[in-house]
Amino acid sequence: MPVQSDRLRRTALASVAAAALMATGAVGVSVVQPVTPALAQALSKPSATIPDQPPGSFASIVDRVKPGVVAVKVKLEDGAGDDDEDGSGGRGMQNAPPQLREFLKRFGQNGQGNGQGGPGGQMPQRKNQRGGMGSGFIISADGYVVTNNHVVDKAKTVQVTLDDNRTLDAKVIGKDPKTDLALLKITEGGTYPYVSLGKTAPRVGDWVVAIGNPFGLGGTVTAGIVSARGRDIGAGPYDDFLQIDAPINKGNSGGPTFNVVGEVVGVNTAIASPSGGSVGLAFAIPAETVQAVVDQLRADGKVARGYLGVQVQPVTKDIADGLGLDKAKGALVDHAEPGTPAAKAGLKSGDVIESVNGNPVNDAKELSRKIAGLKPGAKVELSYLRSGKSDTATVELGALPSDPKAANDDRRGGQRDGQPRLGLSLAPASEVGGEEGVAVMEVDPDGPAAAKGIEQGDIILDVGGSSVSKPSEVAERIRAAEASGRKAVLMRVKSTKGVTRFVAVALSKAG
Repeated sequence: MPVQSDRLRRTALASVAAAALMATGAVGVSVVQPVTPALAQALSKPSATIPDQPPGSFASIVDRVKPGVVAVKVKLEDGAGDDDEDGSGGRGMQNAPPQLREFLKRFGQNGQGNGQGGPGGQMPQRKNQRGGMGSGFIISADGYVVTNNHVVDKAKTVQVTLDDNRTLDAKVIGKDPKTDLALLKITEGGTYPYVSLGKTAPRVGDWVVAIGNPFGLGGTVTAGIVSARGRDIGAGPYDDFLQIDAPINKGNSGGPTFNVVGEVVGVNTAIASPSGGSVGLAFAIPAETVQAVVDQLRADGKVARGYLGVQVQPVTKDIADGLGLDKAKGALVDHAEPGTPAAKAGLKSGDVIESVNGNPVNDAKELSRKIAGLKPGAKVELSYLRSGKSDTATVELGALPSDPKAANDDRRGGQRDGQPRLGLSLAPASEVGGEEGVAVMEVDPDGPAAAKGIEQGDIILDVGGSSVSKPSEVAERIRAAEASGRKAVLMRVKSTKGVTRFVAVALSKAG
């Protein structure tokens, strides 16, 4: 059950006060203790303050929270998980960046038997008998349970095993693949021990305790520290993981990570490992994200996210130079889709979004998370730069579409980071395919443009904020940028796949 620290502290203070009155009441003397600075500090101290030093033992914390942690067992739909790349039932592996695809291993154990035998500890399964297991934790006395989506995805039946070894049926209330979270409900009525989500994000270096069901063993406790925050491992569109070094393994997926006052600060979701075992790199979904997602799943069974309707990319140093910005921060708008909230609010290609409701936006990925964290219909104030001048726009967010192409518009930040330079053969696009702009006819394979991703058939739409239709206009815009002392010139380019993006051309190397 949650710790009643405030009540205990108030009771203790009341007891002290009562004792003082009793000691003096017999002679009719009223005693008033002066509020010294030390006393004032003690009275105002938060009840759930996390100590700077670890406790001598984690046993008291574990005794308090362990009853709220469960093992999750599922029986999968026939054929479910047969095409999982790593056989673990983890989400997003086939879409992970190449450098992580072989390194990152999910540990939900879906379809892995007992975790022994075969490559990566996997055991072959017969069709129609596929099962899986993971971890979870109870968040309310009536039996709501949080776990990972990839633990229960395509589950035919779900059961949870409590710390007292009772195994109970559960149903899936809702799932959110984008954050890999799911909410379950124990179907048997009763009052269950539960744990609470933390309200304060942990600091790097804070001690944490992970409890879960590794390899199906159940009730396993490990400890470590928060190694990093804000990790993007390419697993989903809103990655913002805590990195912890508390050892966790396959089967810990969906289990809680606690701070030293017994609050859940993260949901264990992924490990980076060449073998699938713990090597001290584990990733947990922050409690703040969990709370927002679970609230919606509990109320509606699904998550509705805000939608702005822009294609964005990060502001690199070269792009910042091209725009005349002092710092490489913010989200650069490639394109505002017609009819979307962004277009209706007047946002245009080339705008740099700097903040949302007064909260700074460091990069395109952060903009995506901030917008997705708001509900459709919410009104937000965006601060942005246009042609070097600051401006604001009030936008009423729409609902994030289910269409993959449209839904991708607000999440493209960080996926393209090749900024081409000149050294190309150009021609008016109107003479090639009837389009507007300047077409790239040839690319020197050994030149800087090829190394940065410019391809034959790309269309240069504008240079330095002005549209171009002839190669001579491209040259003019570059000369103008050089004359103004710019280190780079910004170009908007449409690829052969029809996707537009901004690229910064370093003037010192222009051809």
